[in-house]
Amino acid sequence: MNAPRAELHAIVLAAGAARRFGTLKQLQPIEGEPLLLRVARRAATAVDHTTVVLGAHAERLAPLLAAEPFALHVNTQWADGLASSIRTGIAALPPSCAGAMLVLADQMAIRAEHYAQLATLWRQVPDSIVAAHFDGHAGAPAIFPRRLFAALLALEGDVGARFVLREHADALRTLAMPSAALDLDTPADLKAGLQPAPR
Repeated sequence: MNAPRAELHAIVLAAGAARRFGTLKQLQPIEGEPLLLRVARRAATAVDHTTVVLGAHAERLAPLLAAEPFALHVNTQWADGLASSIRTGIAALPPSCAGAMLVLADQMAIRAEHYAQLATLWRQVPDSIVAAHFDGHAGAPAIFPRRLFAALLALEGDVGARFVLREHADALRTLAMPSAALDLDTPADLKAGLQPAPR
């Protein structure tokens, strides 16, 4: 009898104020689709359930996602930095969740197939961390097994999960993903991102 499939959830981190972009970048249309919706839908194709963490502009972004099968959670401490959004997402996961894929809402160039490749690799080694590798380091999107949820809940400040990646490097597996290098932080990033995406 086959073992039950490990339940994988995506946590899309979209709570920031996007001050550097000048406008609400989560609503920025990319090929006719708002950025946040584009990223969340692509990540959702690779997982069993998707949670979106909102914050600074929750009242404007929630309606965008109302018709989608995503769980929405608002990080009221979003101004404390990215770690607070990671904590919000991890705390919302059910006991059945075996792994959490952390997804940044401004990584506009990542394709659905990239998330799928990450999930496939993690399912082969579900007790490990599986992360994208770009610009010479590992980073988001990254999948963490349940045994490391406590470490994610302990993060503080305006930092992502790279501390956990470094602390548990012996459990880290990586997947080359050049497209993960593009963060949509400024209008110049948007212009660069509309060029043919790295594979």
